[in-house]
Amino acid sequence: MSTLLTINIENDESTNQTFYVFQQPAIYDGGSQVYSNALWSGLLGGYQESGGTLTFQINMQFYAGIQQAHSTPQVGHSSGYASAIRAIDLETDGTTTNDSVTATLTPLGLSRPVAEEGVQGGAFRINTPSFSPPAIYNVGSAIEVVDQGVVMSNFVVASPDTFVDCQPILKFYVATGTYTPGTVMNFTQASLHAALCDFTGGKTEINVTLNNDGTWKVG
Repeated sequence: MSTLLTINIENDESTNQTFYVFQQPAIYDGGSQVYSNALWSGLLGGYQESGGTLTFQINMQFYAGIQQAHSTPQVGHSSGYASAIRAIDLETDGTTTNDSVTATLTPLGLSRPVAEEGVQGGAFRINTPSFSPPAIYNVGSAIEVVDQGVVMSNFVVASPDTFVDCQPILKFYVATGTYTPGTVMNFTQASLHAALCDFTGGKTEINVTLNNDGTWKVG
């Protein structure tokens, strides 16, 4: 049975708030600008009035993802449409891991993971074949949100006939605002006023409270 990472959210303000969750972008070797998507969103009333909480959960499984797009990513817009994902291992020095996939474009897909030499430690690799503009493909890290499915979390725009190494980071953020899952957002701006939920130390559950003065409590 897979491990679940859980974020419990409470709203101590007197008014309803919409919360959304996003992940710290992975470290990429290959590609240029890194883009982030919103992963999940929910409306929550004030705790004193409603007694309600929100729970965000993901399966602790890493996924490589590829997504076809009509245009380069734009904040506030969906990152793409057709997509394919593969559960994948991360490169571990001294251990043979299935840490590399190869993309196919017609039809869109990712091969079964295999072990490949030279993958960065803590990362997985996505190999892309040759293709010509105006075709656009996003490649990167996807996560499985419980009761929602797999969502592209962060990514780069792929270049033809090359590869990208992606090192996921198990840090997530909770912010107030309205973002549909799969919509491109400005990570730098959003993270400034968000609550950081750091799972890198081995935690599996974190509680987040929006205080009545707009600050956050994380524990």
